[in-house]
Amino acid sequence: MKKVYFDNAATTQLRKEVIHAMVNVLNTEYGNPSSTHSYGRSSKSLLENCRKEIAKLFNINAAEIIFTSGGTEADNLILQSCVCDLGVRRIISSKIEHHAVIHTIERLEKTENISVEYVNLKADGHIDLEHLEKLLQNTNKKTLVSLMHVNNEIGNILPLKETAVLCKKYNTLFHSDAVQSIGHFELDLSDIPLDFAAVAAHKFHGPKGAGFAFVRRNTGLKPLLYGGGQERGLRAGTEAVYAIAGMAEALKLAYQNLLVEQAYILGIKKYFKEQLIEKIPGVTFNGACGDDANSTYTLLNVGLPISDDKAMMLVFQLDLKGIACSQGSACQSGNNEGSHVLNAIHDTEENKKPSIRFSFSSFNDKEEVDFVIATLAEFVNS
Repeated sequence: MKKVYFDNAATTQLRKEVIHAMVNVLNTEYGNPSSTHSYGRSSKSLLENCRKEIAKLFNINAAEIIFTSGGTEADNLILQSCVCDLGVRRIISSKIEHHAVIHTIERLEKTENISVEYVNLKADGHIDLEHLEKLLQNTNKKTLVSLMHVNNEIGNILPLKETAVLCKKYNTLFHSDAVQSIGHFELDLSDIPLDFAAVAAHKFHGPKGAGFAFVRRNTGLKPLLYGGGQERGLRAGTEAVYAIAGMAEALKLAYQNLLVEQAYILGIKKYFKEQLIEKIPGVTFNGACGDDANSTYTLLNVGLPISDDKAMMLVFQLDLKGIACSQGSACQSGNNEGSHVLNAIHDTEENKKPSIRFSFSSFNDKEEVDFVIATLAEFVNS
C-alpha cells in the first residue's frame, strides 16, 4: 500500500545524517557530562559545542540556550518562572496558542491569582496588534506577553520583531512559542528584542525528547525542576547528550538547506492548493494558510464540503489509504471538542464545515499530492 506522510506539523522524519550523529554519540560519548573524569569531560565538551553551534545560528550567546526535553517543558519553565520568580502578575496571550501555553496560563491564573487577558484576533486569525498595544497601555502590573510565532494549526505568522519592539516600548516581557518556526525561518535574536522562546527538535527533522528554551541573559529566570546544577542551574537532570547532538545536527542542516527547501516545500503547498480548488469545489482554507505571503509554507488547514457523518470517518478513511494527516493538532487528537484554534476564529456556522490539516516537508513530492487529492476527491464526491 502506498503511504503518504502529510503530518509534518505534528512531527518530522529524522534525517539520515541526524541518525548517524546520534548513533555515533551513543557508541562513543556515554559519559555523564557532569562527571569530572575523561569520559564525562568528553561528553561535556560535545554538549557545549552543540550549544555554541545552535547559539551561532541565532546570533545569541551560548549561555542563553537551556536544553530541555522539548517545547512543552521550555514553555512551562518560562511561564511558571516569570510568575513565581520574576513577579509577573498579568499575562497577555491569545486563544489560539498551543495547549502547552494555554493550559499553563490557566493553571497559573488559578494557583497564583494572576490576571489573564486575551488579545483580539482578526477574521483570518492574525493577532490584532493595535488591541495588544491598548492592553499594554492599560496596566500598572508587571506583564508578560506570550504569543506564538507560527501557529501550528492554521500557519499564521506573527510579526515577531514588531511585537517584540512593542513589548519593549511598554517595558513588558515577551515570550514566544517558536516550535513551528525554528528550523523553518531565519531568526536573528540579536536584532529581535525577544526575552524567551521555546523550541522542539522533532519539528525540524531532529529527535523527539529534545528542545531548548531561549532565555535572554539577566532576566533572572529560576528553575522549574530541582536537583543537580545542570544547564547553569536552570534545568536539573542529566542531559540527553545523543539527542542534543541530533538536534544540533538537524538544526545545522535545516539552515544550510533553508532557501532550497523553503522554495521546494512552498511549491508542494501551492500545487496542493491548486489541485484542491480544481478537484473539490467548495473547499476553503482556514486562517491565513491560503495566503502564501502571510502564513508558513509548511501547512494547509482545509475546510471540506462534506456532511457531519462523512467528517467523522474522514481521517480514518485516509489512514486506511495510507495517508497521514491531522484533524486539528496532534496534541488534541481524540477529543470531541474540535479545534480550539478554529473555535476562536470561526463562528458557529463556519465551524460546521469539517477541517483537516495537511503539513509538508522536503521528503514529500507532487506524486504524493496527486494521490492524496484523488483519494480526497473520491471520498468527498462519493
